[in-house]
Amino acid sequence: MADFIKEESFERRLREAVSVAWQVFARKVGGGLIPVNKEASMQLQFAYVLKQVLPLMLHNPDESADIELETGVKTKSGTNNIDILIKGHSHTGSTVIAIEMKCYRTIAASGGTRGAHDIFMKDVYEDLHILEEYVASGIANYGVALVMNDLERFVHPSVKRGKCWAYDISHGNIFPGGKINVPVGGKAVKVSLKKSYEFNWSKFGKFWFTELEGAMAD
Repeated sequence: MADFIKEESFERRLREAVSVAWQVFARKVGGGLIPVNKEASMQLQFAYVLKQVLPLMLHNPDESADIELETGVKTKSGTNNIDILIKGHSHTGSTVIAIEMKCYRTIAASGGTRGAHDIFMKDVYEDLHILEEYVASGIANYGVALVMNDLERFVHPSVKRGKCWAYDISHGNIFPGGKINVPVGGKAVKVSLKKSYEFNWSKFGKFWFTELEGAMAD
């Protein structure tokens, strides 16, 4: 039996909705039923799947949940737009889940070959950083990073050469938390993570998918 069916906590059911929707989304993308050619289409297509899953998580009349796209918020890092925001309400209170998404396609939407491997790897870590900020500042109860790509060497590299591997996203890598100040593309980067993260990728079709819980309120 699916965990969300047995789960009493409304907050945990909402969190489970993200994982369920992500698993469905990954299989549909891998099977060719959902086209994703860049991050914007990934966001919209996943939001559609999530919108269908959320009602399954509502067990009582006083429970409700909805989503927002590109919600602007202010943190100590400045102004940011959260890719997807889930807002849930029940008699136990409100629950907010912030989702950040990253997509890498070897062929860009324009049809050309995409580079910037190091920027993508760095961006994944920066998403984890901002998700931790959302939770620490009280904007969200949970932060979740959802990442997909079609370049196997991100997941199973034969070698790890270059500064970009300071932002290691390969399968099985565990980042224990801490700071990374390795510049990328000639620009300074400052990433600080309080949590540890383990990258576990699953392959569907020609795509790889991973889900990382960026942070959770105490």
